[in-house]
Amino acid sequence: MVGGKVLKYNFNQISNHFYKNNMTILDFFGCAFLAFGTPLSMFALTVCVEPMRVIILVASAFYWLIALLLSSILWYVVKSLQTHLAFGLVFSVLFQEIFRYLLHMLLRNAERGLEKITPVHLADRRHIFAYVCGLGFGLMSGAFAFVNILADAVGPGTMGLRQGTEYFFILSAATTLCFILLHTFWGVIFFSAIDQKDFGKITWVVCTHLFVSCMTLVNKDGYYAASLLSSYTILLLNAALAFKVAGGKLDNIGLCLPYRI
Repeated sequence: MVGGKVLKYNFNQISNHFYKNNMTILDFFGCAFLAFGTPLSMFALTVCVEPMRVIILVASAFYWLIALLLSSILWYVVKSLQTHLAFGLVFSVLFQEIFRYLLHMLLRNAERGLEKITPVHLADRRHIFAYVCGLGFGLMSGAFAFVNILADAVGPGTMGLRQGTEYFFILSAATTLCFILLHTFWGVIFFSAIDQKDFGKITWVVCTHLFVSCMTLVNKDGYYAASLLSSYTILLLNAALAFKVAGGKLDNIGLCLPYRI
């Protein structure tokens, strides 16, 4: 009450004013939570519980950065890669898989040393550390792929990119989430395949990585549905394969929920 008069506010006017001035902020947080909400929850619930897992995750993220650095150097030196994005993408994927293998070799060679500073027998928990390495690869990959897009999403306003879709940010967030989870599952499958010398699974990881990465190239032509549907289909297949590789069974899915991995 001001001056004996009751001030009546129109809720719709207030809400419209709020959204007009904070639309880009809402877009920023919505896309950020979509892309990184699930992976960060996985990190908090399954990685932070042990210092050793945090160390391995940081090491795996560093290995992905080295792969990115070498890919960037190759792209800069070889001029033909700068004009044909697909070739640069293929070499980038191959570098990532090479460094995934090198990370596996590092962990296997360091197992004896790591067992001296932890009471856990690491050979019995290899699938867990494979999961952690995959998550580290995915988080760093997602951060580099999506941080610049998020910076543009925060505003004050972003015009369409060459008459692109208005859902560019949310589609990019969904793609980022897909790749983070894919890297996690690829890590589990790849490490197990190396230990068992299963070249079929190794080929599967490399080929699906190449396929999903190349499918993102069709986004420039507006085929977002084809890219996302194929990517998430591959994600489900890799999730099922990683679950099987880790020794999971359909009967114990419900039983595993109350426990930590």
